Amino acid sequence: MHDALFASSAMREVFSDSARVQGLLDFEAALARAEARVGFIPAADAEAISKACDASLYDLQSLSAAAAGAGNLAIPLIKELRARTNDSVHRGATSQDAIDTGLMLQLRKALPLLEADAKRLADSLAALAASQRNTAMAGRTWMQQALPVTLGLKAAGWLDGLTRHRARLRGLRGNLVLQLGGAVGTLAAFEGQGLRVAAELASELGLALPGLPWHTQRDRLAEFATTFGMLVGSLGKIARDLSLLSQTEIGELNEPAEAGRGGSSTMPQKRNPVACAVALSAAVRVPPLVSTMLSAMVQEQERGLGGWHAEWETLPQIALLTSGALEQLAHAFAAPDISTRHIAANLALTHGLILAEAAVTKLTGSVGRKLAQSIVEAASQKALDEGRPLRELLTDHLSAADLDSLFEPARYLGEAGAFIDGALAAHQAE
Repeated sequence: MHDALFASSAMREVFSDSARVQGLLDFEAALARAEARVGFIPAADAEAISKACDASLYDLQSLSAAAAGAGNLAIPLIKELRARTNDSVHRGATSQDAIDTGLMLQLRKALPLLEADAKRLADSLAALAASQRNTAMAGRTWMQQALPVTLGLKAAGWLDGLTRHRARLRGLRGNLVLQLGGAVGTLAAFEGQGLRVAAELASELGLALPGLPWHTQRDRLAEFATTFGMLVGSLGKIARDLSLLSQTEIGELNEPAEAGRGGSSTMPQKRNPVACAVALSAAVRVPPLVSTMLSAMVQEQERGLGGWHAEWETLPQIALLTSGALEQLAHAFAAPDISTRHIAANLALTHGLILAEAAVTKLTGSVGRKLAQSIVEAASQKALDEGRPLRELLTDHLSAADLDSLFEPARYLGEAGAFIDGALAAHQAE
């Protein structure tokens, strides 16, 4: 019942039971057609097999029950397909060929979904960075106010990471390859026509033809997992920042207010950050799953025992959780609730202490770094103890004009504008 919260509906369809079975059947239908084209099986057999490769014709619960004893889903499915059609089904292949290739077909559908939501989120972050480039706010380190930044710079930082992830997602397309090796990766059962069948099959399915079968070489799947995992980590960072900024005591940036979203069963005033919760949940759940995929790379000889099986539910779960985090944050940043009033109030909260570094920098030119540091440290402590503005305690050391310039946060933003421009340019190039 929680599926709709933690994964997008489109991704749930890609990795549904029906879609998993259809992926296996797509492999079998394409294999039959490829074999018929090279004369390895009769064309009539291939036609009959193709017509029977429709997941809606099969009882998924019965297949699931049979798979528990057979060791994988392909074995009972192929048995039933053969009973419905002819003995040319699955000729020369092994169950792992069908399962791995079926997964590749699912991943091929999954990638554009993630890319689309990543672009949607990136576009919203770019708009936020551009529109808020001059909105000065408190920058925070170790959870404490540190120096002024801008909301635009914060959004640009989120955007910059996402831009790299979009490139990584695009690069995964090169890992969408056929699996066809037969029992031990030699294609011996194809009687000398294995390479021709493989080429035809790859063309039929629109997958790349690898240099050789990869039954126990799992780096491609591990790269899917690690790429999704890194993306989720960055989404978690965005969600952590947004959830902190939305705290009642800060209130600078919130998820959009919508009827029926983020409410409480008892407290009518609550606006719980739902998107943040989903993304942070994924950031907790995905790393152990990625670890499973990395551990599963250590597989035995020509066909693995256990490691391969560990992948079946793990990689789809990573993709599902990634989709949910992306979709939720893309929704949240489509119309974020920005409170410039709270941003300004929090920036002024320490009565100028946020510009203590600027005061040290200004004084250094006249009294040297060591003395400047000492003067401002003492003034800062007095400001804290007495609740006075830092500016009042530096009048003996700086002119009124210097103090006017110094205690304007918008003048102590360094290269924030240039960094925003760089992030926006990289986004546009992507």
